[in-house]
Amino acid sequence: MPDGPSSGTRRPLVVVMGVSGSGKSTVGRRLATELGVPFVDGDDEHTPAAKARMAQGIPLDDAWRAPWLDRLDAILREHVDNGLVIACSALTRAYRRRLTRGVPGVAFVALVAPREVLAERLAARHGHVAGPALLDSQLATLELGDDVITVDATEPVETIAATAALAVRERS
Repeated sequence: MPDGPSSGTRRPLVVVMGVSGSGKSTVGRRLATELGVPFVDGDDEHTPAAKARMAQGIPLDDAWRAPWLDRLDAILREHVDNGLVIACSALTRAYRRRLTRGVPGVAFVALVAPREVLAERLAARHGHVAGPALLDSQLATLELGDDVITVDATEPVETIAATAALAVRERS
């Protein structure tokens, strides 16, 4: 059970990260419920112009991505006391540093799955900001390391969220 406001323990700040199709939004919502904190979908914070680029299969470069990461950093800072789960690709260490430069102690949960599984998921979804054309560039950019909790994204959503919640609580 998550710590309540009167317990004196800070609620967790979590970024559910990974490439398109890994399940960030779905798992993020479920994980937020498990942890008793709000959820923010980072895709909602992209500008309309950035969404249009991605919909055309054009990856965002650092100039496009930086203001978005800064917005997400501000959102994390607003939730330091009450906790938050945010879905954000956060593919590189540099992006993760920029995303959390104003916030210590953020846990990163990386959802990983084989390329074939991701491609199948992307082919089945429609109207999302990032489509199948971005998958290979995202996989090439993805940097995993000891700064992330890695979770198998091929499991059922409930299992993924429970595994992530346990790992986040153990790191707190």
